[in-house]
Amino acid sequence: MIVTTVASPDAETELRAARFARELAAPYVPRGRSTVAGLMKRCGAHGALVVGPDGLRCFETGEPPLFFHPSMALVRLKRLLRGGGDALLDVSGAGPGDAVLDCTGGLGSDAIVLSHAVGPRGSVVSVEKSPLLHLIVREGLRAFDTGIEPANEAMRRIRAVRADHGDYLRALPDRSVDIVYFDPMFRRPVLSSSALRPLRSQAEERPLSEAAVREAVRVARRRVVLKDHRDSGEFERLGFVRRRVSSSKVAYGVIDIDDA
Repeated sequence: MIVTTVASPDAETELRAARFARELAAPYVPRGRSTVAGLMKRCGAHGALVVGPDGLRCFETGEPPLFFHPSMALVRLKRLLRGGGDALLDVSGAGPGDAVLDCTGGLGSDAIVLSHAVGPRGSVVSVEKSPLLHLIVREGLRAFDTGIEPANEAMRRIRAVRADHGDYLRALPDRSVDIVYFDPMFRRPVLSSSALRPLRSQAEERPLSEAAVREAVRVARRRVVLKDHRDSGEFERLGFVRRRVSSSKVAYGVIDIDDA
């Protein structure tokens, strides 16, 4: 992986690119007149993070570019603002003032919806293990302008943390958050979800562990929620009770702390 900039960058963009390269422990390669593909070939790199004034884009050989966009979170927030519902919020029970830990941050879509639900009196921490994905999403949450102020406010309130969720959970005190959430990238992929394809190259491929779930049960005051493929056996393996199977391929399971 190399880090470079868009063509004809300003001084601030070059400084940001150099800073991100240090964060990723990757070489910073000035763009010059080269194409991104040309830089990758010259450096023998299989990927390049391109820094521009409008955000970060990661290019990997044979994959679509990876970049931050609120995507379906924006669709879901618009529905909520019109008075509609949301499956994750229905299942999790997340509401104003709640503290939520999203253990599998990914592109941040669910964290954004949860942040909107808990509001300024609540908190959402989004944990992501991949350094590259964490960086892209962290910077996107800080700067992306949706044109919808409640969505922007929800994104800015999220605290993005780079960590292994198991390690992060083990360091937390008992009963320190209201809701712990897992979306472990569908071990059985939702093949129609093309938006997830560039994310998969950065995603953690190990299954969610029983140890992580035990820690989540210790940490949560109210509920632990798992999102997975509707035909997944993970709910039963990990002790979750199915609460919703929608018409889509997505299902949710819960562990209520009073019942644990």
